[in-house]
Amino acid sequence: MKGLCILGATGSIGVSTLDVISRHPDKYKVVALTANTNIDALFKQCQQYRPQYAVVVNEEKAVSFKQKLDESGLNDITVLVGAQALQQVASLDQVESVMAAIVGAAGLLPTLAAAKAGKTVLLANKEALVMSGDIFMQAVAESGAHLLPIDSEHNAIFQCMPGGYETGTRAKQARRILLTASGGPFRATPIADLEHVTPEQAVAHPKWDMGRKISVDSATMMNKGLELIEACLLFNMSPEDIQVVIHKQSIIHSMVDYVDGSVLAQMGNPDMRTPIAHAMAWPERFDSGVEPLNIFEVKQMDFEQPDLQRFPCLRLACEAVNAGGIMPTILNAANEIAVDAFLNEMIRFTDIPKIIEKTMAEFSPDIADSLDIILQADADARQVSSALVEANCN
Repeated sequence: MKGLCILGATGSIGVSTLDVISRHPDKYKVVALTANTNIDALFKQCQQYRPQYAVVVNEEKAVSFKQKLDESGLNDITVLVGAQALQQVASLDQVESVMAAIVGAAGLLPTLAAAKAGKTVLLANKEALVMSGDIFMQAVAESGAHLLPIDSEHNAIFQCMPGGYETGTRAKQARRILLTASGGPFRATPIADLEHVTPEQAVAHPKWDMGRKISVDSATMMNKGLELIEACLLFNMSPEDIQVVIHKQSIIHSMVDYVDGSVLAQMGNPDMRTPIAHAMAWPERFDSGVEPLNIFEVKQMDFEQPDLQRFPCLRLACEAVNAGGIMPTILNAANEIAVDAFLNEMIRFTDIPKIIEKTMAEFSPDIADSLDIILQADADARQVSSALVEANCN
């Protein structure tokens, strides 16, 4: 049995991962589960899976959580507190695989710790790779870690690569990547109406069940912009080799175009348990619990190019990856601040790209060759974008 640590156990990816594990109790042992504030969900998970460790990042919530465990007779579970504990459990000797599912920049340090410790990193946190870029990929190469993508698009690309493919290398026969996107809930909404979009409308994704932040990113297509940056690193390709394709049915999850004219596509129902199960079973396969795709119900599949006027966040992501250096970090930080402000009804939906663009304009693409530089750029960008949000509210 493989020891597994789930960073972000109470989020949608964490819950789906535990569902897959429940179908294969002979293959994985849950060593550690982590959460930020959702201690009720974490408590139920601890009751069912009995991990050795449970991490609660929020110190106040941790006190209540420890009390709940003690009162329930689960005092054999060691409770760790704070963000530093995430790095600790991701590096435990008894952990072989780490599901990196913490949303946003908060997932960077524990995911990097898992990579440095030579774990099999199941990467669902795209922001960690977007922020740290070459530093992260270098840590994987130096430690001998395996890096397996969980995002449905990157997992699809990985599946379409030649046998024996390792992330971080370029498949010589692969000409380009076709990175699919659903287009989100506002693919056909008149552009003039977008400024009136509410948070509730933005998080109502037509195909995927995701957390609130990622759902907003999908609505703005920043999610696809971050995925483009991630794909450049995972598959060692330039932005010019990656074409974003809107495919509203979300049946084809991405494609690889080869030099001989072949285009390989990975298809399936839009359910995150498929890529999770693929990565967990790799290089084998096992049941994910996902319903088989009924090709006769699909009927048709549509493809179109994204409109950068409708989706300026995608344009900004392209500008960030082309500029290089700290700019992807700046982009990500500004986006997190802007999305949070939108979800808290401090700015309009159409203000999200404006905040990001104004923040990016304040920085130069300095070389990002150390973690300290990246973390400082992240902090500086958050300060600038927070000030822009505040100014927008006054």
